[in-house]
Amino acid sequence: MIERAPRTTAFGLSAALTRATVAALRAKAPGGRGRWERKNYAGRTVELYAGAASALATAVGTGRVRPAVGVAVAVAGACGAYDDVAGAGDPRRGFRAHLSALRDGEVTSGAVKLFGISAAGLVAGALLKERPVDKLLAGVVIAGAAHFVNLVDVRPGRAAGAVLALGAPGLLREGPGAGIAATAMGAAAAVLPDDHGERAMIGDAGAHALGAALGAAVVAGNGRAGLVAHAAALVAAAVYGDQVSGVAARGLGGR
Repeated sequence: MIERAPRTTAFGLSAALTRATVAALRAKAPGGRGRWERKNYAGRTVELYAGAASALATAVGTGRVRPAVGVAVAVAGACGAYDDVAGAGDPRRGFRAHLSALRDGEVTSGAVKLFGISAAGLVAGALLKERPVDKLLAGVVIAGAAHFVNLVDVRPGRAAGAVLALGAPGLLREGPGAGIAATAMGAAAAVLPDDHGERAMIGDAGAHALGAALGAAVVAGNGRAGLVAHAAALVAAAVYGDQVSGVAARGLGGR
């Protein structure tokens, strides 16, 4: 019989820490409230507190399960937060645009995010797996999942909803992967009502952190075959990123 208590505890603690951090950030608004506001796809003003809060809670919660995962999630969240601030007015999206700029000598915030999250994923993968091939595959899955969740963060509730849906199968497995998945799901559940209600957005900080945790849960719960399958799917999603974002924008019954 699968033990449910650790999963329930991880989910609840992550959700509670996320909500508490949102409340604390909203009360203090470090740097002024303008720094924590953005216009969403429909031109409505929304808060960014949910992104930082979900990233922090996910990093802390996953770090309790596997320290290497907590560090990777924290780096993914920090890189996303940097892009949220430095790249706020940059219309360029996708790997190709940022790599093209890099070839021209411009280091964009998107390029910093790409290489930072990739490096963090590879380091975490190297610490989670033993064989060299598995280490590499694990890094691809962690970084690829971080990118995937950001790809679907194109309308209210899409990214958080994807984390809840894709993380759920991980709860059925034994081992640390279940606790990692539950942590990501708890943070996603905590921000989903405000995100879907267009009162907040999780931004790159939240999307990348939640995605990295989702990828780490996959890594912790799968062997070579599972890693190959997930890595192939995530690479394909990255290659066809515009199409993935388009499907996310039209689907899932949202606006």
